[in-house]
Amino acid sequence: MGTIESDKISVSFDGKKCIHARRCVLGLPQVFRPGAKGQWIFPENADANDVAKLVRDCPSGALTYEFKDNSDIETVPNVNTARLWENGPTEYRGDLRIEGQEPRVRAVLCRCGQSKNKPFCDNSHLDAGFVATSDVPSKDEPVALEARDGELTIKPIKDGPLMVMGNLEIVAGSGRKIATGKRFAMCRCGASKNKPFCDGSHKEIGFEAD
Repeated sequence: MGTIESDKISVSFDGKKCIHARRCVLGLPQVFRPGAKGQWIFPENADANDVAKLVRDCPSGALTYEFKDNSDIETVPNVNTARLWENGPTEYRGDLRIEGQEPRVRAVLCRCGQSKNKPFCDNSHLDAGFVATSDVPSKDEPVALEARDGELTIKPIKDGPLMVMGNLEIVAGSGRKIATGKRFAMCRCGASKNKPFCDGSHKEIGFEAD
């Protein structure tokens, strides 16, 4: 992880989590300049508030920021969500507690089964030709949640699914609600016939993952 500072804000980048969504380089090209000699992040080239806003839009959490005077701290979303990407991973936002990781508010987790950086996505779904719609039908009777925030625990089960525990709203790529609940087994082997949910197919294909 590297950190670049200006007089008002510091921006950190974790390349192991980056999936090249390119929201940074398209949103503030004067700040995020891949291919530049030496460093590639120049936070002094834009207003610090604009830099922070764009960093918060980074889905994987590869980018984070900190204001020098602590005047703007990234807050936990009011609703924990799991948004499906078309033929790709699942984007989680909330008070995320991923087993073995530091708490975070943004993460993009693999659901094709091919990532070499599990549980995080590394774009292996592209080479694998993974097919999984983000337009999953909504459940007929979603669970009514008393609260929509709070800690969301994500535990990878060895050779099995992701167990997600806590208040959660699963949404289609469009934002349409698919399901709400407090406990889900989410497929991460890529073989479930009931994506994004686990149906036990990991056993049939001999899926292996810590």
